[in-house]
Amino acid sequence: MDKDKKTKEKFIESIGRRKTSTARVRITSALKQSFVVNGKDSKEYFKTEEQRRLVQDPIIKGKPGSKWNIEVKVHGGGIHSQAEAVRHGLARALVSSELELRGKMKTLGFLKRDPRAKERRKFGLKKARKAPQWSKR
Repeated sequence: MDKDKKTKEKFIESIGRRKTSTARVRITSALKQSFVVNGKDSKEYFKTEEQRRLVQDPIIKGKPGSKWNIEVKVHGGGIHSQAEAVRHGLARALVSSELELRGKMKTLGFLKRDPRAKERRKFGLKKARKAPQWSKR
């Protein structure tokens, strides 16, 4: 009986990051597709159509026929940054489940962690690069 539980609960976990957002993505194969983000449905969590599309991209463009039960825990950053972190983590999880998807995901750019982040403020400056007004005299 314990062996049945272990085979049913086989999942693949991966992490996706963007700016200061971190998403832990867990996927299991299922008969019916479900997508849960922080305990809410993904459509409820990601309000705009652009964010929903961002999150669904790896599934739609990767392998449209397969069904997955997806659970995501995401924190940090803004909502758009979180959506991109979820996309990154989901793409990594799908690739680790099916290695033939790697080439497709790579060309789409879903496996690359976007390194752009806010630059720190330097001493003597107003912002990261903005200097106080200079006067000759």
